Amino acid sequence: MALTKIKYGVLGTEFTTSAAVAASDIDFSSAAVFTKTLTADTTFTFSNAETGMVKDLILTGSFVPTFPVGTKIINGAYDGTVSNFIQIAVAADGDYWLSISKAQ
Repeated sequence: MALTKIKYGVLGTEFTTSAAVAASDIDFSSAAVFTKTLTADTTFTFSNAETGMVKDLILTGSFVPTFPVGTKIINGAYDGTVSNFIQIAVAADGDYWLSISKAQ
């Protein structure tokens, strides 16, 4: 069986753009990578998330982030002194898994 190559045009912006999170809602349909610098303790919400989606969040700032009910931190801890690279995987409706790593 021959493998099909995926071209850039097929991937489109879903896999190539990032979006700054203006408030606290992360709209899963708007980007693949989200960025935010916390200026206060922030409770995030997720919208347009579907089972199987995986998104990245680059979070900085010495404040406390809180994620939606049903979110499990499976790896790492948030550290406000560095950039935190957080991968969010949607396991099921309202069931989120986070893996947090830090900038070197």
